[in-house]
Amino acid sequence: MEIKVLGSGCANCKRLYQFTLQAVSDLAIDAEVLYVTDMHAIADSGLMRTPGLIIDGKIVSYGRVSTVDEIKNLINKANI
Repeated sequence: MEIKVLGSGCANCKRLYQFTLQAVSDLAIDAEVLYVTDMHAIADSGLMRTPGLIIDGKIVSYGRVSTVDEIKNLINKANI
């Protein structure tokens, strides 16, 4: 599984990255978590607002900092 956190490097983006790492750790899954700050890569992803969360190429959250529990739910849905 590949999970990308996209953002400019602001506090909210960093918080989403930390929450995502925590969710992956809590679920004990094998996932690569990437933190993407390159604006061209963010624009190419189709994301309109940061911070954003992409799981296996699909945008699952954007424009807000999801909680650890919300991220766990998004990961579990993507794993089905």
